[in-house]
Order: sequence, then C-alpha cells, then structure tokens
Amino acid sequence: MDTPAGAPRVADDVNELVSYAIVRGMLAPEDAIWAYNAILERIGEDGPAAPSSAVFLENGYQLSPTRDLAEDEPSIEIAFTDDEAAGFDLEDCIERIAAAGVANGREEDTPSGRDRIATRVMDILMPRPSEVDAMFAELYDEDGAEAATDWFYRLCCDARYVRTAAIARNIGWTTPTRWGDLEITINLSKPEKDPKAIAAAGAAPAGEAYPACQLCMENEGYSGRGAGAAHGAHPARQNLRIVPITLGDEHWGLQYSPYAYFSEHCIAMSAEHRLMHVDRENMARLVDFIDLFPHYFVGSNADLPIVGGSILSHDHFQGGRHTFPMMKAAVEETFEIPGAPEVLGEVLRWPLSVLKLSARDREALLDAAAHVLDVWRGWSDEELGIVAESDGERHNTITPVACREGDGYVLYLALRCNIATDEHPLGVFHPHAEWHHIKKENIGLIEVMGLAILPPRLVEELAAVREHLLSGAEGAALAQALEGDPLSTSHAAWALELAEAHPELTPENAEEIIRAGVGEVFGHVLEDAGVYKWDLAGRAGLHRFLAAL
Repeated sequence: MDTPAGAPRVADDVNELVSYAIVRGMLAPEDAIWAYNAILERIGEDGPAAPSSAVFLENGYQLSPTRDLAEDEPSIEIAFTDDEAAGFDLEDCIERIAAAGVANGREEDTPSGRDRIATRVMDILMPRPSEVDAMFAELYDEDGAEAATDWFYRLCCDARYVRTAAIARNIGWTTPTRWGDLEITINLSKPEKDPKAIAAAGAAPAGEAYPACQLCMENEGYSGRGAGAAHGAHPARQNLRIVPITLGDEHWGLQYSPYAYFSEHCIAMSAEHRLMHVDRENMARLVDFIDLFPHYFVGSNADLPIVGGSILSHDHFQGGRHTFPMMKAAVEETFEIPGAPEVLGEVLRWPLSVLKLSARDREALLDAAAHVLDVWRGWSDEELGIVAESDGERHNTITPVACREGDGYVLYLALRCNIATDEHPLGVFHPHAEWHHIKKENIGLIEVMGLAILPPRLVEELAAVREHLLSGAEGAALAQALEGDPLSTSHAAWALELAEAHPELTPENAEEIIRAGVGEVFGHVLEDAGVYKWDLAGRAGLHRFLAAL
C-alpha cells in the first residue's frame, strides 16, 4: 500500500509526542515503540516507522530486566533533552495528530471530535490509574502532602488534562476597591459550543445519561460522545486521573479542574452521585481535606439555587493553592459564640456577609459553625429582605470555606439567602439588573471570595465601548453611538458614566480605565449578594443575628 503524503509529518509528530511523554516521566522508555504504534492505530495510520525507532528500541533494551544481567548499570539515551522538551509545542503537535485522525474518519470534524482523538492519544502516554494512586501514596508517605500534589498536578498538566494553553488565554487583572484588590478574569478557556454540535444536540434522543454528570468518578477513562449521541454531548475524559481519598469515612476522589480559575484548582467529589448539602457533616469533610492537604484551601458552594454553583446535583468541593481577596479582608469586629470560648468569631469587612471562625480544636470549631448555620437557616429579618422560608421552601444557607492558619483551623461562613421577589426575580441577593451588562450569573464559591469569572462576550463588547469612548463623540452623539451598536448597547449608561468621570481618557489609558470600571461593577455585584449591607440598617441587622447566636 502506498504511504499517504502526510504520513511522514504524522510520524514526526507522534515520535516527538512519545519522546515528550518520556522526558516528562509519563511514559517508561521501554514502552516507546508500543505507544507509538498504539497512537498510529488510534488515528487510523499504519506507518511509517518512528524516526527515533532505533533509539527507542535501544533504550528499551538497556532497561529491560531480561537483557544480559552481567552488564553495568545502563546509560539511557532519550530522543531529546529536557531543554528541548521545554520548547516542544504540545498543543500544535496534538492538534496535527488529531487532524490526521479526523482525516482518516476516526471522529467527526468538530472541536469536540478532534478533542476526543487528542484525549485518547494522551491517555496512551499516561500511567494507569492504579499507578498514579501508588505514586501519589508513596510521595505522600515519604515526602509529604505538598510533594504528592506537586507531582499529581504536573502530571495532569503534562497530560493535557489541565488545559494550560487554553487557560493562558484568559484575561485577568486586579482592581483596587473599598474592599481591597478584587481579582477579575474574563474566561476564554472553556470551549464555545460548535454550531454543528448545537444542531446535533437538538436531534439527539433523550435517555438516562452515563456518566450521570461531569463530576461522577465514572468519568475516569470515559471516551466522551458528541452532541448527536443518545444522551447528548459529554467531554472525553480518558486522560483524567482521580486519586481516591477518604473524607468523613467516605470514599471521595481528588482531581484537578481542566479549566482552572486559580493555581492548582482542584475538585474533591463524592463517589456517590448525590445532591450538594451544607451541614456539619460536610463541613467536617472540609476540615478533613485541609488535614490531608494543609497547603490548600477548600470550600463548598451553597446548596441552594441562585446562591449555589452551576452543579448542585453532585456533592463536591473546590480547593487549591491560592489566597483570595476575602482571606486578606480586614476584621471589622469580633463576637463570641456562647458555649464556645475557644472559638474566635470575627466579622470581615467584605461586601458579602462573612463570619470568620478560628480555633485550634477542630470539633469545637465545627460545633460553632454548625450552630451558626442552624440559627441562620431559621433566621428572618423582613425589614432587610431576609426570609428564611416561604411556601415550604427554605431560602437560607451558607457558603463555607476552610483553610489552615498555623496550627489552627479557619472556617469562613458567607451568609446566603436565595429569596426572589417581583422587583428582583433572579434573587434579592443576586447581581441586580443594572450590573447584568457585566455579570448576570450566580455568585458561587469562587466569586464569593473575590475572584470574578466573567463571560467571554465582554472581550468584544468592551473593545466596542473603548472604540466609542475614543471616537471623539460627546454627550448625545456618544450616547446614540453606544446605544446603536449591538456590542455596546447594554453598556451604554455605564460607558457614559465612565466618560464623564474620566475626561482624561486617552488611547494610552482607556483600557486601564475600562478595566477599573469593570472591577468596580464586580464590587457592586458582591455588595448585592451581601445579606447585611454596610449601612446603619445593615449593621444593626447583623448585630441582631449575632445576638441570636
């Protein structure tokens, strides 16, 4: 059979990818030829030989326990050095390999189809889940928790499960506000839905999905499916590795987020597909987590719609290695919890209503936190719009976050209420309509702590705002231009305020001024989510609640 014209380039790419995996420690040198051939099969190729075939074979021979045992210790040659591996463009290489697979009919020609091929290929180069578990446990026992997570995180990045190239496209900055420096991110890393996939989804038959959700541990190794499949689209997870851990005497798993919002963004999830719940039991699991991994924080989204995260159907936490603005917030005042003299209670100067509890005794801390939650769940203050229950539906819960401080424990409890009214149908303590041009989505765990996750539409929209502000138009003419442009119309009133407040606006400072304005809006969004405002009525209301403890 004639060799296809593109085969030599594909062979080069697969050869380099295999060499990369060896250098990164993902693949044993003895497995190089096997991996090369397995990748060829995955993408529908049957040759040619690997350019480094001789080197791969020699390395495998030198490491083999079946070679002449009288030889000295082997001197291992690899196809390229660590320095060369550092300059290797994984994304370009894997995209070309995936394109070859599509051309050979292995998958549909869509972003998700190409991604399924790429994920299958990376899985070939990874250690099996049992090997990952064994290495993690060995590092944890011999070198400590930080060494274990360092290794695991690097593996997930090297294996392209954590999409570092996509994450690098995110746009981020900090904005000084009355609440401190807030962190702003425009999220460009998650893939947009492809029009073909949207059309296929509309024609897909309904049914019970497997895995039940994207957080189920059954995702490990799952091949993924397109939007036209019986149960709709589901991302490929063949390069996912989950380390089993124990929280609250239960089977949980630890993995890293593929589209991380901060350093070492990890997820801990229950092995059982069950609803999110915030209670003493799960707050104890948060503390179990920081006992296992004291260099990480961990938190849970609230367990109610509007104030919860995007996935309420699966019990899970999020954590990582990051100090959020909320954790740097000043202490406004202290308070005591009756019967818990060893627990320090502090009110943070933060737009949301956050109580910080600290103690060395974890059980005393958990008892105090459970008491705060129990009182809050039944607490109403209708003067301030706080309603604990209506028509049998409860509205109050908390967003808890745990971390270590020295040899002590800290629990941050953000008081949440998801009551909605005719005036605020999306939620009284949800971003109000005047800020929806920047942020309309729920305020979940990460944003509670001061990191905004803003939609990708803002890139084009803010660019349009900038263009209009620099056009030289003023007053009514500027308003008309802003309102007449579909990209800037939702921002018109805000943009006019920026123009009035910054007559010094120039091409050199326009982006800085607009970004600062976005950060200020995020501050207002967080203020809307706070159940006790920073006015006299709000402070009095908070003191009524603290007195009820």
